[in-house]
Amino acid sequence: MDVAFDGLPPDPFAGDPYDPALSLDEGAAEEHEELTEEEREEVVADLADLAVYQALLEHRGIRGILVDCADCGEQHFHEWNLLRSSLQQLLDEGQMRPHEPAFDPDPAHYVTWEYCRGYADAALNED
Repeated sequence: MDVAFDGLPPDPFAGDPYDPALSLDEGAAEEHEELTEEEREEVVADLADLAVYQALLEHRGIRGILVDCADCGEQHFHEWNLLRSSLQQLLDEGQMRPHEPAFDPDPAHYVTWEYCRGYADAALNED
């Protein structure tokens, strides 16, 4: 399953031989490890789950997923397409590149992964 990187902003330095980030990419390529088969399966499962969650919640005004970051203690707001692109990038490249945070997100429009899972379980298991 290939997903376009439509959720990521365009790289303003794309094709620029003097791009200052090129030196960062060289070091990152050497340092990151390939995903294990188990990790790859988990990312593929997350992509499938994300598609279900978006289908169930987007028309209700939910714009994406809210993640409580253990590293910085902040909440991160990921729109559906950005999260899909990031997961696909993890699958393709073995790492997620940094991206700009959402601009002034309304927390009422984002839910946690756990909320999505519970909502999907309830919605899909109705008799």
